Amino acid sequence: MLEIEFHNREKEIREIMRILNSRPDLITFVYGPINSGKTELFQHLIKTLPKDFVVFYVNLRHVYVSKADDFLKILFDVRSKRVSVKTIAKEIVDTYVPSEVVTPLGRFPIPKNVFKELFKEKAIENVFVYLENLLSEIAKKKKPVLILDELQKIGDVKIDGLLIYELFNFFIGLTKEAHLAHVFAITSDSLFIERVFNEAMLHGRCRYLLVDDFDYNTTKDFLKKYGFSREEIDLTWNYFGGKPVYLVEAVKNRDRLKEFCKESLEDRFTFILYRINDLKRKNPNLFEKVITLFKAFENEDKTECQEISDEVIWTVKNNVLFLDPRKRLLKPQSQLDLLAIRSILKELID
Repeated sequence: MLEIEFHNREKEIREIMRILNSRPDLITFVYGPINSGKTELFQHLIKTLPKDFVVFYVNLRHVYVSKADDFLKILFDVRSKRVSVKTIAKEIVDTYVPSEVVTPLGRFPIPKNVFKELFKEKAIENVFVYLENLLSEIAKKKKPVLILDELQKIGDVKIDGLLIYELFNFFIGLTKEAHLAHVFAITSDSLFIERVFNEAMLHGRCRYLLVDDFDYNTTKDFLKKYGFSREEIDLTWNYFGGKPVYLVEAVKNRDRLKEFCKESLEDRFTFILYRINDLKRKNPNLFEKVITLFKAFENEDKTECQEISDEVIWTVKNNVLFLDPRKRLLKPQSQLDLLAIRSILKELID
């Protein structure tokens, strides 16, 4: 079976290591287009970090979170023994294995009796007190790192207020105030990042790290490793750009590359067309605005975004466009989306 190797994220890894080798001061929000390789980057990094780090990785991607209890069940690994926080911290420090970090859902060990008390009290403050105590004990021996993948999944979960704001306060406490642990929050939801970017409570308390698709030279080097000719590289680039997930599939389908490229574009074209036609039926006014927005990409691959309008929200929520709020730019989620948008415009004009 063909093994696809992790490829060339040296720039991002250098930046993450620069952060990790300094005192925890800011929350790091990691964002980028869908399938740009954010999760793979961090899973690779976790396995290669020096032994003086202990990572807690919580992936919310494939779980349903509708209330605080759901989040707690994901966050914790419940243990049957009644032991102290110091004992749990020592066990973590002594037995930590990086290759096992990305496997289970629950990342923070907790005694069963303590976990039951958290649920009984229904107080998120108690959860954060426990976590801070645990991280404080670990920090005496090693450097704790907390990574939450697809953090936006809890964006609308409420306790007394929104859970996300309680988490933000907790993260600020861990980083800016206590300098206790590094915190990375990963998301592919650019509207969530826009919300974070404009959140007053986070100003001066967080940084942003963009993990984008590969550029042409990185794409070329990746494909050359698997024997692609110049013609095959250019064909792949013209259809998929530097989207890592598509490049991997192109390698797997090299024996039928042209057919695979055409099928992928047809699939994406159909996906967007169905949603556009549904929108036209339900909301003709918004449909016209979306088409006008699409026209900005007839001859360009990006456009300025001065406001979060209804058409921007629709295209971003439907994963057609990616918003970078820091640069105030909109661009298609992939080269495939750009080609599909242009094909849809031609069909509508015809």
